[in-house]
Amino acid sequence: YAGGKGARNKLPFRKLPYDCCSLSLSPFQDPMMSPEGCVFDMLNIIPYVNKHKKCPVTGKPLALKELVKLNFHKNDKGEYHCPVMYKTFSPHTHIVANRKTGNVYCFEAVDTLNYKAKSFKDLITDEPFTRADIITIQDPQGSDHREIASFEHVVKQETFQNEKKSEMRVPEETRRILEKAGLSTSRSSGDQKPGQVK
Repeated sequence: YAGGKGARNKLPFRKLPYDCCSLSLSPFQDPMMSPEGCVFDMLNIIPYVNKHKKCPVTGKPLALKELVKLNFHKNDKGEYHCPVMYKTFSPHTHIVANRKTGNVYCFEAVDTLNYKAKSFKDLITDEPFTRADIITIQDPQGSDHREIASFEHVVKQETFQNEKKSEMRVPEETRRILEKAGLSTSRSSGDQKPGQVK
């Protein structure tokens, strides 16, 4: 590629904010997570994986079935927060997700109410899980997978933007891909409040 270093110097931030898509680097609407905890917007990652068969952050092989739809919860001010501790998420919050349910919590909630209490059931749904099911989305002490300059698609300057524009012109095709993957384009996940979770 040409001008890769200069392009990386123009990145909007060094570490990707927890509420942004790792492909578009913009705030997500319908978040999905890879097995490593990389977060993407559904409408960006599904076409990418369908075409490239890999994670755009790590470069590792990635299948659609490995993606987990995340359930972020908002408080009354519209801010993402932990639905159990009610603490607003920030760049300094250790955030984790239960890949069995997709529910997103602050690590403090899982550590206190699951690990230390030896109760391995999701804090909202009561669905059983193991330690391996808790995936880190953001760890202020070690968020290496959020270093944008190391994202494979950034390093290789892959033409995501051009692909995205093409997909925007044919939304029906994207919707067919979503349906084939058994996923919905509903944008309700980020708007749920704790009391609305089924």
